[in-house]
Amino acid sequence: MTPARPWSRRMEGAVAVAFWFTLGLLMSAREISRSGPGEPIAWNAIAEMMAEIGLWALLTPAVFWLVRRAPAERGAWVSRIALQVVAGLAIAFVVEYITRGVFRPLLRGPVPLDRQWTAAGSFVRLRMLDEVVVYLAILAAGYARTAMFQVQERRAEAERLRSERAQLVADRARLEAQLAEARLSALRMQLNPHFLFNTLNAVSALVEHDPAGVRTMIARLSSLLRRVLDSDGSVQEMPLREEADFLRDYLDVQQIRLQDRLRVEESWEPGTLAALVPPLILQPLVENAVGHGISQISDRVGTVRLSASRVGATLVLRVEDDGPGLPPEAKSSRLGVGLANTRARLDALYGGAASLTLSPASGGGVVAEVVIPYRSVGSPEARAPLQNGAAEQAPARVQAGSLEAPLADEPLSQVWP
Repeated sequence: MTPARPWSRRMEGAVAVAFWFTLGLLMSAREISRSGPGEPIAWNAIAEMMAEIGLWALLTPAVFWLVRRAPAERGAWVSRIALQVVAGLAIAFVVEYITRGVFRPLLRGPVPLDRQWTAAGSFVRLRMLDEVVVYLAILAAGYARTAMFQVQERRAEAERLRSERAQLVADRARLEAQLAEARLSALRMQLNPHFLFNTLNAVSALVEHDPAGVRTMIARLSSLLRRVLDSDGSVQEMPLREEADFLRDYLDVQQIRLQDRLRVEESWEPGTLAALVPPLILQPLVENAVGHGISQISDRVGTVRLSASRVGATLVLRVEDDGPGLPPEAKSSRLGVGLANTRARLDALYGGAASLTLSPASGGGVVAEVVIPYRSVGSPEARAPLQNGAAEQAPARVQAGSLEAPLADEPLSQVWP
């Protein structure tokens, strides 16, 4: 009997009828076996016995109902057991009266006066003791039945609670995934206007001084906007090669704005351009390198170095400039929209498996370094979904310090313009 297949009333009634019927057959067989050879079978006694068994079968549901209504629970068991004892004596008295006072005269004929049933004789001579014993047996069966139902109910309740807990866990995981996705989408939506406004400001600064340059910048800006607006906001990662192409268009705009005072060096370790990175993950770092570094140089050409290398199971991305160094807002953790957005995106995508570090560059300038898990296009790791923020380490961070990551001996390099 499990919660999946409950003990129904119909089944319970069938079991009770089968029990009493079997008991009647066994007692009838015993009575028949007592008749000696040539002696007549006492069919009237057998009929009286079967009538008594049938009466008990009819009273069994009443005894079970009494057990269910007044169980012997802790705190009230004395009064309830006393009630059941009184009820048992009353039921035994009624059965004794019906069996001996009604069924016997009907089935056996007139009864001698000295053997007729009387209430006083039934109590004094303990003639209803057999009925009390039968009542106690039914009472015990009722307690067992109640205990069985309680176990079933507890199992069903435990199963229901487990099912609800599993559903709650599934709902929580689904909501957390939706929240992470919404957070990433919000970060993308925040980053795009930030990038657009800053680029438009660069265009407006050249309107009066370099109209030809403005036309070139607008063409480059159109290409940049097409990349940004055509990208699917649900895409969490893209090949580093596409990110590098986007950065070249962006740096073309910045070179026009800075009147060729910007020099760019690229160094991509073989195999890293196929690695997967979050879209626009390097653009805020390059923007800071140009805005806080190169634009502050007036007596020479400034250099921005872009590089990527693989260190074990991680991909290390570096953006380095040779400007005046860390700005005051970085030292005081006032990082601005771009860096704060980058930090939040790394935290949402990779948790403690990613980091963003700002450190002084040797010889002046700033190095911004991003470390993320290495996942290349077409690899089994790339086909597996990202575990958004699931790592059990510290969250992605922005800090002053250094994290050295050697480049390959033979990097794929490019210097422009």
